[in-house]
Amino acid sequence: MLAYIIRRILLMVPTLFGIMVLNFFIVQVAPGGPVEQMIAQIKGTAVGAAERIPGSSGGESMAPRESSGPKLGEGSQTRGARGLDPALVDEIRRLYGFDKPIHERFVQMISQYAVFDFGNSFFRDRRVVDLVIEKMPVSISLGLWTTLLTYLISIPLGVAKAVRDGTPFDIWTSGAVIIGYAIPGFMFAILLIVFFAGGSYLTWFPLRGLVSENWASLSWPARILDYFWHLVLPLTAMIVGGFASLTMLTKNSFMDEINKQYVITARAKGLTQRRVLYGHVFRNAMLLVVAGFPSAFVAVLFSSSLLIETIFSLDGLGLLGFEAALGRDYPIMFGTLYFFTLLGLIMALIGDLMYTVVDPRIDFESREV
Repeated sequence: MLAYIIRRILLMVPTLFGIMVLNFFIVQVAPGGPVEQMIAQIKGTAVGAAERIPGSSGGESMAPRESSGPKLGEGSQTRGARGLDPALVDEIRRLYGFDKPIHERFVQMISQYAVFDFGNSFFRDRRVVDLVIEKMPVSISLGLWTTLLTYLISIPLGVAKAVRDGTPFDIWTSGAVIIGYAIPGFMFAILLIVFFAGGSYLTWFPLRGLVSENWASLSWPARILDYFWHLVLPLTAMIVGGFASLTMLTKNSFMDEINKQYVITARAKGLTQRRVLYGHVFRNAMLLVVAGFPSAFVAVLFSSSLLIETIFSLDGLGLLGFEAALGRDYPIMFGTLYFFTLLGLIMALIGDLMYTVVDPRIDFESREV
């Protein structure tokens, strides 16, 4: 097992490097880089630039600053620079680090990222690491609770559907699962706001934030209740469309195992239905479901958190990356990309190791990576 883990860790290096190279050059050809954004602001032609960059009205600095983060190059003739002093344009490019060749910038970025030095934000007077750490609790809260609740709902429901296959219960629950899967999470989030967060009808739940403004002054039991009170609507919106595939996977896995010979033998010995299901079938049927938990957690962070964080004004990593993409804040863009990619690769390895936890008979030593 140790040799397999070492091989997987060594494979992460070229995988991570290839992802960073590909995204670096894709962003390289995208118009409207930070130099162009700053020139547009200087000339007064930036459309919504002040609104897109938090702290533009005061607090966080909007001025260009030296950064040890990734720096992308632009052509020698920066678009939109006409009418400005060439010396000023060169100074802006130098402050952003765009005065160096592209290969030097990429090598500098990778060498710094290898020691987790993500540099400073272009438009926020903060280190990228500090920003990521600050926003991480929100995204982890959404991802962890969504994944846990999805599993707690999907596994019992899938088992019940497998045992009652073809019954009215199975038919009606399948219809509900399909409808939930068909509704986009962001659309369901808007419906929840309209009906339960003061949109048009009820005001049972808060509209924004992870905790109330007076959270620090509350007692610990009140803090816990306030925290979960704010999570009800975002989690509901993320769970509704997420448990469909897991429920059907659980049902199909159990149905495949229920019809095997060892289950028939266990029933012939007089074992109860509960003992057969959870004493014999569960380990084999849950192999794919349980082992996929780490990957499911990362998938929630990647795919679902952005729109939910935006709709419910939750200041997490998804919203941070979205604002960085709009403002062309490359250190934050590439810093979060590096972090999520590395996290995804680690979770994929943990997912493989979970197979051996669920079923110790599995041995990866003889498997070629």
